[in-house]
Amino acid sequence: MLQANQQSVSTLAAMRERTMMATADFYAKIGREAPQSRPRFFATAKGGMWHIIDSVSGKTCAFRASHAKALQVLDGLEAGAASKRGLQ
Repeated sequence: MLQANQQSVSTLAAMRERTMMATADFYAKIGREAPQSRPRFFATAKGGMWHIIDSVSGKTCAFRASHAKALQVLDGLEAGAASKRGLQ
């Protein structure tokens, strides 16, 4: 990775960490629990198939015939989205 890009990534990571700490401090001061982030994808039954829907865009990303297979795809999509956000 280029040095400028690496510095930018490390700066953004530090800013994200400070943001998370400030949010936690804020909720601690008011005596409330910080809200949990919602899942990016969810599965719903439509017409005999299980549709995996992106909650951001509202579009169907994939569909499977069985609930178990739909949950496997959903877990994979969630893991991919979390790794892109830097949560894993």
